[in-house]
Parts: sequence; C-alpha cells; structure tokens
Amino acid sequence: MNKAITTLSYALAVSATLTFAGTAGAQTSSGNNHSHSHSHDKKGSVHEGYFDDDQVKARELSDWEGDWQSVYPYLVDGTLDPVMADKAKHGDKSAGDYRAYYDTGYKTDVDRIVINGKKVTFFRGKDPVTGDYETDGHEILTYKKGNRGVRFVFKKSAGDDAAPRFIQFSDHIVAPEKADHYHLYWGNDRAALLNEVTNWPTYYPANLNGKQIVEEMLAH
Repeated sequence: MNKAITTLSYALAVSATLTFAGTAGAQTSSGNNHSHSHSHDKKGSVHEGYFDDDQVKARELSDWEGDWQSVYPYLVDGTLDPVMADKAKHGDKSAGDYRAYYDTGYKTDVDRIVINGKKVTFFRGKDPVTGDYETDGHEILTYKKGNRGVRFVFKKSAGDDAAPRFIQFSDHIVAPEKADHYHLYWGNDRAALLNEVTNWPTYYPANLNGKQIVEEMLAH
C-alpha cells in the first residue's frame, strides 16, 4: 500500500501542478470560477486571488473538518456538463476544452476524504489510510496571471506509513473560515507540491448530490 499511495501522491503531485496554475486559473479567473457561498463584497477580490500579505492569517485543520467527496466522478459521468457549457458562454474556450482542462485538474482516485480533529483519512475505494496532521504554516504563490493563492500546509505527525507526509489546502480563503469546498495537494515532498499547478483534486461536502454540486458551481 505504501508504494501505491506514494505512486498516487506523485501522480497527484504531477496532477496538482495543474491545480495551482490551474487553480490560479480555474479558481480565480472569471471564466473558470468554482462556486462559493461566501459574500462578494470586499472579499470577492480575495477569492479571485487579489489580497495583501497582512490579510493572510493562520488557519486550523478544523476549517476543513467533515466528510468530503471528489467531484471528479461527476465530471466523468457528464453530471458537470452544464457547468462546462456555462463556462464556455462566459470564457474563451469551448465546453469540450473546459471539460478536458478540468479532467486534468480534478483527476484523482481518492474519492472521499474525512477530516476529524487532527485525523485525515483518504479513501481509495475500500482501502483507506489515515494520518494525524499538524499545521506547518502557509505559502503564498503568485501566478502568471498576476493573481495569487495561499496554500495552507499540514505535516503528518503520526498515522499510517502510507498516508502522505504533507497536505496542502487551497480554497480561495486566506484567513480562518469554514471551507465549502477545497482543492487538496498531497505527497511526501513539501516543496515539490508547491510547484504543482495543473492537478487540483477538488472536494465538496459528501452530503451533496451531483445536481446540488452543479447548482453550487453555477451559483457563483
């Protein structure tokens, strides 16, 4: 299993690269926004990746506590097609191009993550691994577009050997606040994960069905 999760971590790291570049694009550009339930007054610019360093505050793992599901299966089975069509109406790509972009971004075989206290459990089918995680600070990333993002980093302090040493959250939020969805990067090399900007496995609450996730994404 250790080899499997290591391979997964590497693949996701490679994948994740799309994430923050992608996250920079997918999360923050006007044609590629994910949904947020947050208010869009002054905070809107923060969610688009424009903020001052002093706005960034330490966050606890409790901001992401809960039972979460990957949205990748919904992209694969066509449930998210209305979201891709909507992006095409407002963006500079076709629905098919957006679907391909998000296929790279969302791709993962970790279909569920449960966060409870310090424990984070990764489910790959019926084969879960669990680790205890402590905060390891945050990193501010600057993207080619000029906007920025924050990775909140946690390091494993105990748990299964197969659980990744590091996890990094990105959710368009820069200070303590409960996340309504997030992108997660994980692996054993902290620095390498920060360079991952093309694959950003994305998670929404497990109690939402596909239709509700589409509504969340379209509402933004």
